[in-house]
Amino acid sequence: MTGLVIQDVTKKFGSIVAVEDVNLTFNSGEMICFLGPSGCGKTTLLRMIAGLEEPTRGMISIDGRDLTGVPVHKRDIGMVFQSFALFPHLSVGENISYSMRIRGHSRSECEDRVTELLDMMHLPGVADRRISQLSGGQRQRVAIARALALNPQVFLLDEPMSALDANLREAMQIELRKLQLELGITTVVVTHDQTEAMTMADQIVVMGKAKVLQTGGPMDIYKTPADKFVAGFIGTSNLLPAQMAGNDTVRVGGAELKVGGVKGDHQSGEDVLLMTRPEEVFVHPVTDAPPANAISGTVTFVRDIGATIEILVDCAGNEVISVLTPKDWPGVKVGEAVNVEMPAAACNVLAA
Repeated sequence: MTGLVIQDVTKKFGSIVAVEDVNLTFNSGEMICFLGPSGCGKTTLLRMIAGLEEPTRGMISIDGRDLTGVPVHKRDIGMVFQSFALFPHLSVGENISYSMRIRGHSRSECEDRVTELLDMMHLPGVADRRISQLSGGQRQRVAIARALALNPQVFLLDEPMSALDANLREAMQIELRKLQLELGITTVVVTHDQTEAMTMADQIVVMGKAKVLQTGGPMDIYKTPADKFVAGFIGTSNLLPAQMAGNDTVRVGGAELKVGGVKGDHQSGEDVLLMTRPEEVFVHPVTDAPPANAISGTVTFVRDIGATIEILVDCAGNEVISVLTPKDWPGVKVGEAVNVEMPAAACNVLAA
Protein backbone atom coordinates (compact mmCIF):
# COMPACT_ATOMS: atom_id res chain seq x y z
CA MET A 1 0.00 0.00 0.00
CA THR A 2 1.34 3.41 -0.98
CA GLY A 3 2.01 5.46 2.13
CA LEU A 4 3.96 8.68 1.60
CA VAL A 5 3.96 10.48 -1.76
CA ILE A 6 5.95 13.65 -2.46
CA GLN A 7 4.99 15.00 -5.87
CA ASP A 8 6.76 17.82 -7.75
CA VAL A 9 7.67 19.53 -4.48
CA THR A 10 9.77 22.71 -4.52
CA LYS A 11 10.42 25.06 -1.61
CA LYS A 12 11.87 28.54 -1.98
CA PHE A 13 12.81 31.07 0.67
CA GLY A 14 12.84 34.26 -1.35
CA SER A 15 15.39 33.67 -4.12
CA ILE A 16 16.93 30.69 -2.29
CA VAL A 17 15.83 27.25 -3.54
CA ALA A 18 15.88 24.91 -0.53
CA VAL A 19 14.21 21.90 -2.21
CA GLU A 20 13.79 21.49 -5.96
CA ASP A 21 11.47 19.21 -7.95
CA VAL A 22 11.35 16.29 -5.52
CA ASN A 23 9.29 13.24 -6.51
CA LEU A 24 9.27 10.30 -4.10
CA THR A 25 6.88 7.44 -3.33
CA PHE A 26 7.17 5.09 -0.35
CA ASN A 27 5.11 2.18 0.89
CA SER A 28 3.34 2.19 4.25
CA GLY A 29 5.48 0.80 7.05
CA GLU A 30 8.84 1.64 5.47
CA MET A 31 11.68 3.40 7.24
CA ILE A 32 13.11 6.13 5.00
CA CYS A 33 16.30 8.09 5.60
CA PHE A 34 16.91 11.50 4.03
CA LEU A 35 20.71 11.54 3.86
CA GLY A 36 23.01 14.35 2.82
CA PRO A 37 25.36 17.11 3.94
CA SER A 38 24.26 20.19 5.86
CA GLY A 39 22.23 22.61 3.76
CA CYS A 40 21.13 20.06 1.15
CA GLY A 41 17.38 20.48 1.92
CA LYS A 42 16.66 17.29 3.87
CA THR A 43 15.33 19.00 7.02
CA THR A 44 13.24 21.42 4.95
CA LEU A 45 11.67 18.43 3.19
CA LEU A 46 10.93 16.79 6.55
CA ARG A 47 9.36 20.01 7.86
CA MET A 48 7.09 20.16 4.82
CA ILE A 49 5.85 16.63 5.54
CA ALA A 50 5.17 17.72 9.12
CA GLY A 51 3.36 20.87 8.02
CA LEU A 52 5.86 23.22 9.64
CA GLU A 53 6.66 24.57 6.16
CA GLU A 54 4.38 24.79 3.13
CA PRO A 55 5.70 23.82 -0.32
CA THR A 56 6.09 26.64 -2.80
CA ARG A 57 4.89 24.15 -5.39
CA GLY A 58 3.79 20.52 -5.37
CA MET A 59 1.82 18.14 -3.18
CA ILE A 60 2.47 15.80 -0.26
CA SER A 61 0.02 13.01 0.54
CA ILE A 62 -0.21 10.15 3.03
CA ASP A 63 -2.27 7.08 2.15
CA GLY A 64 -3.98 9.08 -0.59
CA ARG A 65 -4.85 12.04 1.65
CA ASP A 66 -3.64 15.38 0.26
CA LEU A 67 -2.00 17.33 3.10
CA THR A 68 -1.91 20.65 1.25
CA GLY A 69 -3.20 23.30 3.65
CA VAL A 70 -3.78 20.78 6.47
CA PRO A 71 -2.49 22.24 9.77
CA VAL A 72 0.17 20.44 11.78
CA HIS A 73 -2.14 19.18 14.51
CA LYS A 74 -4.49 17.55 11.98
CA ARG A 75 -1.86 15.64 9.98
CA ASP A 76 -1.68 12.58 12.27
CA ILE A 77 2.12 12.87 12.42
CA GLY A 78 4.49 12.40 15.35
CA MET A 79 7.83 14.20 15.33
CA VAL A 80 11.04 14.08 17.36
CA PHE A 81 13.13 17.21 17.02
CA GLN A 82 16.93 17.32 17.05
CA SER A 83 16.89 19.01 20.47
CA PHE A 84 14.13 16.60 21.71
CA ALA A 85 12.18 19.74 22.85
CA LEU A 86 11.00 18.16 26.10
CA PHE A 87 9.27 20.36 28.69
CA PRO A 88 11.69 20.71 31.66
CA HIS A 89 8.92 21.77 34.09
CA LEU A 90 6.89 18.60 33.45
CA SER A 91 7.59 15.06 34.63
CA VAL A 92 8.40 12.26 32.21
CA GLY A 93 4.81 11.02 32.30
CA GLU A 94 3.41 14.52 31.81
CA ASN A 95 5.69 15.04 28.80
CA ILE A 96 4.57 11.80 27.19
CA SER A 97 0.87 12.35 27.81
CA TYR A 98 0.88 16.07 26.94
CA SER A 99 -0.73 15.67 23.49
CA MET A 100 -3.33 13.29 24.91
CA ARG A 101 -4.32 15.67 27.72
CA ILE A 102 -4.81 18.67 25.43
CA ARG A 103 -7.06 16.48 23.26
CA GLY A 104 -9.28 15.61 26.22
CA HIS A 105 -8.21 12.06 27.06
CA SER A 106 -9.04 10.96 30.58
CA ARG A 107 -6.41 10.69 33.31
CA SER A 108 -6.65 6.90 33.37
CA GLU A 109 -6.21 6.70 29.58
CA CYS A 110 -3.13 8.90 29.82
CA GLU A 111 -1.63 6.88 32.67
CA ASP A 112 -2.23 3.58 30.86
CA ARG A 113 -0.65 4.90 27.66
CA VAL A 114 2.35 6.32 29.54
CA THR A 115 2.94 2.97 31.24
CA GLU A 116 2.64 1.13 27.91
CA LEU A 117 5.08 3.47 26.14
CA LEU A 118 7.64 3.50 28.95
CA ASP A 119 7.63 -0.30 28.95
CA MET A 120 8.11 -0.23 25.18
CA MET A 121 11.04 2.19 25.59
CA HIS A 122 12.60 0.02 28.31
CA LEU A 123 12.08 2.81 30.86
CA PRO A 124 9.62 1.32 33.38
CA GLY A 125 8.96 3.24 36.56
CA VAL A 126 10.33 6.66 35.53
CA ALA A 127 7.00 8.44 34.91
CA ASP A 128 7.40 10.69 37.97
CA ARG A 129 11.02 11.70 37.31
CA ARG A 130 12.05 15.13 36.11
CA ILE A 131 13.58 15.47 32.66
CA SER A 132 16.78 16.82 34.26
CA GLN A 133 17.24 13.48 36.03
CA LEU A 134 17.53 11.53 32.78
CA SER A 135 20.55 10.68 30.63
CA GLY A 136 20.75 11.70 26.96
CA GLY A 137 19.62 8.27 25.79
CA GLN A 138 16.71 8.25 28.21
CA ARG A 139 15.61 11.71 27.08
CA GLN A 140 15.65 10.55 23.49
CA ARG A 141 13.40 7.60 24.34
CA VAL A 142 11.00 9.88 26.21
CA ALA A 143 10.84 12.16 23.16
CA ILE A 144 10.07 9.13 20.98
CA ALA A 145 7.39 7.97 23.42
CA ARG A 146 5.78 11.42 23.42
CA ALA A 147 5.69 11.43 19.60
CA LEU A 148 4.04 7.99 19.58
CA ALA A 149 1.44 8.75 22.24
CA LEU A 150 -1.39 9.36 19.77
CA ASN A 151 -0.50 6.44 17.44
CA PRO A 152 0.49 8.67 14.51
CA GLN A 153 0.23 7.53 10.92
CA VAL A 154 3.74 8.77 10.14
CA PHE A 155 6.71 9.22 12.46
CA LEU A 156 9.35 11.90 11.70
CA LEU A 157 12.78 12.23 13.31
CA ASP A 158 15.20 15.11 12.68
CA GLU A 159 18.82 14.07 13.40
CA PRO A 160 17.64 11.97 16.38
CA MET A 161 21.09 10.64 17.34
CA SER A 162 23.19 13.80 16.99
CA ALA A 163 23.22 14.62 20.72
CA LEU A 164 24.34 11.13 21.77
CA ASP A 165 27.87 9.79 22.22
CA ALA A 166 29.21 7.29 19.67
CA ASN A 167 28.51 4.06 21.58
CA LEU A 168 25.01 5.10 22.64
CA ARG A 169 24.26 6.33 19.13
CA GLU A 170 25.04 2.91 17.64
CA ALA A 171 22.93 1.14 20.25
CA MET A 172 19.98 3.50 19.72
CA GLN A 173 20.10 3.05 15.94
CA ILE A 174 19.43 -0.64 16.42
CA GLU A 175 16.78 -0.05 19.11
CA LEU A 176 14.95 2.49 16.97
CA ARG A 177 14.95 0.20 13.96
CA LYS A 178 13.64 -2.72 16.05
CA LEU A 179 10.90 -0.49 17.46
CA GLN A 180 9.89 0.70 13.98
CA LEU A 181 9.67 -2.87 12.72
CA GLU A 182 7.58 -3.83 15.75
CA LEU A 183 5.14 -0.94 15.25
CA GLY A 184 5.07 -1.10 11.44
CA ILE A 185 4.79 2.68 11.26
CA THR A 186 5.97 4.71 8.26
CA THR A 187 9.05 6.52 9.54
CA VAL A 188 11.22 9.25 8.02
CA VAL A 189 14.62 10.04 9.54
CA VAL A 190 16.84 12.97 8.59
CA THR A 191 20.55 12.29 9.05
CA HIS A 192 23.97 13.19 7.71
CA ASP A 193 25.41 9.95 9.14
CA GLN A 194 25.80 7.30 6.43
CA THR A 195 26.18 4.48 8.98
CA GLU A 196 22.94 5.50 10.62
CA ALA A 197 21.13 5.42 7.29
CA MET A 198 22.65 2.08 6.27
CA THR A 199 21.75 0.56 9.66
CA MET A 200 18.12 1.63 9.82
CA ALA A 201 16.62 2.37 6.41
CA ASP A 202 14.52 0.38 3.98
CA GLN A 203 15.02 3.25 1.53
CA ILE A 204 17.71 5.93 1.47
CA VAL A 205 17.18 9.27 -0.27
CA VAL A 206 20.54 10.88 -0.98
CA MET A 207 20.26 14.66 -1.34
CA GLY A 208 22.69 17.33 -2.46
CA LYS A 209 22.19 21.02 -3.30
CA ALA A 210 18.39 20.91 -2.86
CA LYS A 211 17.90 17.92 -5.16
CA VAL A 212 17.40 14.18 -4.80
CA LEU A 213 20.46 12.51 -6.34
CA GLN A 214 19.54 8.85 -5.80
CA THR A 215 16.91 6.74 -4.06
CA GLY A 216 17.13 3.04 -3.28
CA GLY A 217 17.87 0.34 -0.76
CA PRO A 218 21.05 0.76 1.29
CA MET A 219 23.06 -1.89 -0.57
CA ASP A 220 21.80 -0.75 -3.99
CA ILE A 221 23.12 2.75 -3.34
CA TYR A 222 26.33 1.45 -1.79
CA LYS A 223 27.09 -1.00 -4.60
CA THR A 224 25.90 1.11 -7.55
CA PRO A 225 26.01 4.84 -6.72
CA ALA A 226 24.53 7.15 -9.32
CA ASP A 227 27.47 9.56 -9.48
CA LYS A 228 30.77 10.48 -7.85
CA PHE A 229 29.07 12.59 -5.15
CA VAL A 230 26.97 9.65 -3.96
CA ALA A 231 29.97 7.32 -4.26
CA GLY A 232 32.01 9.63 -2.05
CA PHE A 233 29.25 10.37 0.45
CA ILE A 234 28.15 6.77 1.05
CA GLY A 235 31.12 4.88 2.45
CA THR A 236 34.69 5.04 1.19
CA SER A 237 35.34 4.72 -2.53
CA ASN A 238 38.29 4.33 -4.84
CA LEU A 239 37.73 6.73 -7.74
CA LEU A 240 40.35 6.37 -10.48
CA PRO A 241 40.62 8.43 -13.69
CA ALA A 242 40.01 6.14 -16.66
CA GLN A 243 39.00 6.11 -20.32
CA MET A 244 36.31 4.00 -21.95
CA ALA A 245 37.89 1.29 -24.12
CA GLY A 246 34.70 -0.62 -24.98
CA ASN A 247 31.17 -1.29 -23.74
CA ASP A 248 32.43 -3.13 -20.65
CA THR A 249 36.11 -2.18 -20.60
CA VAL A 250 38.08 0.81 -19.33
CA ARG A 251 41.72 1.77 -19.57
CA VAL A 252 43.50 2.78 -16.36
CA GLY A 253 47.07 3.82 -17.07
CA GLY A 254 48.42 1.09 -19.33
CA ALA A 255 45.99 -1.60 -18.14
CA GLU A 256 42.60 -2.56 -19.51
CA LEU A 257 40.02 -3.64 -16.95
CA LYS A 258 36.62 -5.26 -17.34
CA VAL A 259 33.78 -3.52 -15.49
CA GLY A 260 30.50 -4.80 -14.14
CA GLY A 261 28.41 -1.62 -14.19
CA VAL A 262 28.30 1.54 -16.31
CA LYS A 263 26.23 4.59 -15.30
CA GLY A 264 25.14 6.56 -18.35
CA ASP A 265 26.17 6.38 -22.01
CA HIS A 266 29.88 6.82 -22.65
CA GLN A 267 31.80 6.81 -25.91
CA SER A 268 35.07 4.97 -26.52
CA GLY A 269 37.96 7.19 -25.43
CA GLU A 270 35.78 9.31 -23.13
CA ASP A 271 37.21 10.27 -19.73
CA VAL A 272 35.34 8.53 -16.91
CA LEU A 273 35.85 7.42 -13.32
CA LEU A 274 36.37 3.83 -12.26
CA MET A 275 34.82 3.21 -8.84
CA THR A 276 35.50 0.29 -6.50
CA ARG A 277 34.86 -0.23 -2.80
CA PRO A 278 37.95 -0.92 -0.64
CA GLU A 279 36.67 -4.25 0.68
CA GLU A 280 36.40 -5.51 -2.92
CA VAL A 281 40.01 -4.67 -3.80
CA PHE A 282 42.71 -7.29 -3.26
CA VAL A 283 46.47 -6.79 -3.01
CA HIS A 284 48.94 -9.43 -4.28
CA PRO A 285 52.75 -9.53 -4.11
CA VAL A 286 54.29 -9.38 -7.58
CA THR A 287 55.91 -12.74 -6.84
CA ASP A 288 52.48 -14.36 -7.11
CA ALA A 289 50.89 -15.21 -10.46
CA PRO A 290 49.44 -11.97 -11.88
CA PRO A 291 45.68 -11.82 -11.23
CA ALA A 292 43.12 -10.86 -13.85
CA ASN A 293 41.72 -7.33 -13.82
CA ALA A 294 44.62 -5.77 -11.97
CA ILE A 295 46.87 -2.71 -12.02
CA SER A 296 50.33 -2.36 -10.53
CA GLY A 297 51.43 -0.08 -7.70
CA THR A 298 53.55 0.42 -4.62
CA VAL A 299 52.39 0.04 -1.01
CA THR A 300 52.56 3.41 0.83
CA PHE A 301 50.82 2.61 4.12
CA VAL A 302 49.55 -0.37 6.11
CA ARG A 303 47.19 -0.04 9.08
CA ASP A 304 46.21 -3.05 11.18
CA ILE A 305 43.18 -2.28 13.38
CA GLY A 306 42.43 -5.84 14.45
CA ALA A 307 39.24 -6.80 12.66
CA THR A 308 40.51 -5.35 9.36
CA ILE A 309 43.77 -4.37 7.70
CA GLU A 310 43.91 -1.28 5.49
CA ILE A 311 46.48 -1.07 2.71
CA LEU A 312 47.14 2.11 0.71
CA VAL A 313 48.73 1.64 -2.72
CA ASP A 314 50.10 4.29 -5.07
CA CYS A 315 49.06 3.32 -8.60
CA ALA A 316 50.72 5.77 -11.01
CA GLY A 317 49.92 8.72 -8.77
CA ASN A 318 46.43 7.56 -7.78
CA GLU A 319 45.80 6.21 -4.29
CA VAL A 320 43.90 2.92 -4.01
CA ILE A 321 42.61 1.66 -0.67
CA SER A 322 42.17 -2.03 0.07
CA VAL A 323 40.47 -3.21 3.27
CA LEU A 324 41.03 -6.89 4.04
CA THR A 325 40.31 -9.27 6.88
CA PRO A 326 43.33 -10.78 8.68
CA LYS A 327 42.80 -14.14 6.94
CA ASP A 328 43.22 -12.41 3.56
CA TRP A 329 46.36 -10.53 4.64
CA PRO A 330 48.94 -10.79 1.82
CA GLY A 331 51.92 -9.95 4.05
CA VAL A 332 53.03 -6.93 2.01
CA LYS A 333 55.13 -4.07 3.41
CA VAL A 334 55.47 -0.35 2.77
CA GLY A 335 57.57 0.24 -0.35
CA GLU A 336 56.78 -3.16 -1.86
CA ALA A 337 55.61 -3.48 -5.46
CA VAL A 338 52.19 -5.16 -5.71
CA ASN A 339 49.36 -5.98 -8.09
CA VAL A 340 45.98 -4.53 -7.16
CA GLU A 341 43.11 -6.77 -8.24
CA MET A 342 39.71 -5.21 -8.88
CA PRO A 343 37.22 -7.92 -9.95
CA ALA A 344 34.99 -6.88 -12.84
CA ALA A 345 31.80 -7.33 -10.76
CA ALA A 346 33.14 -4.79 -8.25
CA CYS A 347 34.01 -2.14 -10.88
CA ASN A 348 31.58 0.63 -11.76
CA VAL A 349 31.97 3.41 -14.32
CA LEU A 350 30.75 6.89 -13.39
CA ALA A 351 30.82 10.19 -15.22
CA ALA A 352 34.06 12.08 -14.63
